[in-house]
Amino acid sequence: MGTSTFAWWVYALLSAFFAALTTILAKIGVENVSSNLATAIRTLVIVLIAWGIVVARGELSGWASLSSRTLVFLVLSGCATGLSWLTYFKALQLGKASLVAPIDKSSLVMIILLAAVFLHEPLTWKVVAGAALIVAGTIILIL
Repeated sequence: MGTSTFAWWVYALLSAFFAALTTILAKIGVENVSSNLATAIRTLVIVLIAWGIVVARGELSGWASLSSRTLVFLVLSGCATGLSWLTYFKALQLGKASLVAPIDKSSLVMIILLAAVFLHEPLTWKVVAGAALIVAGTIILIL
């Protein structure tokens, strides 16, 4: 495994860890508050952290070189993220974290399908079998 391959694994594992921690902390946090307000507070914190990192690393100048296509897709991605967070927090408020999270993580199956359609990523037998196992595992967990 090369250094760049190892780096993405580390970041992916950290992402999974922080996503798990997010679920637990969010479930506790939405207990006595509107899920929309909770999402707004969380989003504000994320905005401050993200812009703080950009400024601290001197990456703000990259803003000027963004193409309109890049901006459109980043804005659309932001809209999808916002809708995902709003619905996730509402689901956490109404359901058990151990049931909400597996359904939320089944987004991986949707990503595989959308990546095949829009990004032309291959649907190999391994990918299809893995997706099927994820669906089966999700069903087992929620039943």
